[in-house]
Amino acid sequence: MTLFILVRHGQTEWNRNERFRGRADIPLNETGLAQAEATGRRVAAEWQPVAIYTSPLSRSVKTAEAIAKHFGLPVQLHPGLADIDYGEWQGLSPEEARQRWPDEIDAWYNRPQQARIPGGETLEDLRARAMQTVNELADRHPGETIVLVGHTVINRIVLLGVLGLGNERFWRIKQDTCAINVFEADAGDFTLISLNDTCHLHAQ
Repeated sequence: MTLFILVRHGQTEWNRNERFRGRADIPLNETGLAQAEATGRRVAAEWQPVAIYTSPLSRSVKTAEAIAKHFGLPVQLHPGLADIDYGEWQGLSPEEARQRWPDEIDAWYNRPQQARIPGGETLEDLRARAMQTVNELADRHPGETIVLVGHTVINRIVLLGVLGLGNERFWRIKQDTCAINVFEADAGDFTLISLNDTCHLHAQ
């Protein structure tokens, strides 16, 4: 059995004023840096991970570093945890994207399992990448606790995979900035322990 601590990165300006972030390397803002520090303290108080893996994007790397320093662990970049590729939507607000791709945006918000982002990834593509990463790391760390730091889209997809739910339920999983999710992996099956826990941020 492997225990996964799945964390979303802290706040950025593109979370505050919603834009499609994807592979754009948007840094944590001041609130996000404080959230990352609080998350590091929470993880240190409750768990003893042996490894910390993160999306290569700096908003996740900085969040991972705030956790890793409590354990003297290196932060390991893993491309399998990168945010969804938003293709031609990257950097646009939902309203801006809707003006150019109304049908595709409608699908994204109402039928996400069918959505095709121009030049980007589908949720099906992302799910294959995400679950391959989770299973690979479970095999690498049997009987151990590890931290993964990702993004709202990939974290939701991982959690749908853990719960055995289809991608049509994408918008029914919430992931706040610096939320902590905990699940166990055991011989290819999963048990969800906690979801979207942000109690460590209440003092922020």
